[in-house]
Amino acid sequence: MKIKVLGAHNTESRSTKHTCLLIDDILVLDAGGITSSLSFRNQSKIKSIILTHGHYDHIRDIPALSMNFYLRKKTLSLYTHAAAWQSIQQHLLNAEIYPEFHKRPAENPTLQVQLVQPFQTFTVEDYQVLSLPATHAVPAMGYQVTSKDGKVIFYSGDTGDSLSNIWDKISPQTIFIELTGSNRWEEAMKHSGHLTPNLLQKELSYFHKLKGYLPQIFAVHINPAGEEEIKSEISEVEKFLGATIQLAREGMTIEI
Repeated sequence: MKIKVLGAHNTESRSTKHTCLLIDDILVLDAGGITSSLSFRNQSKIKSIILTHGHYDHIRDIPALSMNFYLRKKTLSLYTHAAAWQSIQQHLLNAEIYPEFHKRPAENPTLQVQLVQPFQTFTVEDYQVLSLPATHAVPAMGYQVTSKDGKVIFYSGDTGDSLSNIWDKISPQTIFIELTGSNRWEEAMKHSGHLTPNLLQKELSYFHKLKGYLPQIFAVHINPAGEEEIKSEISEVEKFLGATIQLAREGMTIEI
């Protein structure tokens, strides 16, 4: 399994993009940095997108990518839950902001949508995907993705300090976990459903106690304004856990 980090941050600039992971060139987790990262040729290789929730930085590329597929008469599969899909229909693909690509053309829509429930296992291309609830400001889910050769990753999406509720359901080799703010923002992060280094330490400590190991760990959804502070604080978490936690970077490729 090859994972390319298209976006690793929660705000966008020339060097930072919204959180977005590309698996084996065909499957995308969240849609924050697709069209700004990939050529038309590489966009056309994508077969499916899985969305964690309906916040802008995770759904923003759905209209643009759908237009590119529509013009090329290609079909894109979208997997998400009802609340996220409702946000997309209401605010983006509403025939006012952008076309309703899930209705065009009528006989074979450009965007084919599949709604999933928490704790549901479903097949996307050659992958088995398990959806798991996340605690966030809006309804959200994380996903465990298993390839046909047994490689397993977990992507948390945006989540607060409740992952201990679902650790017993997964056994990933690699985790892509959100780490939005530094410790001085802990109360605000708790309120909005995000993690800090301190909160991440608690979640990973419980994982290790429960499972007896720690996977390879990459942090995403990082706030660039606090990144240097987060780097310093995460080094203390690494010492405490005896593990390596890498801050993901745009363009990074991870082989599992």
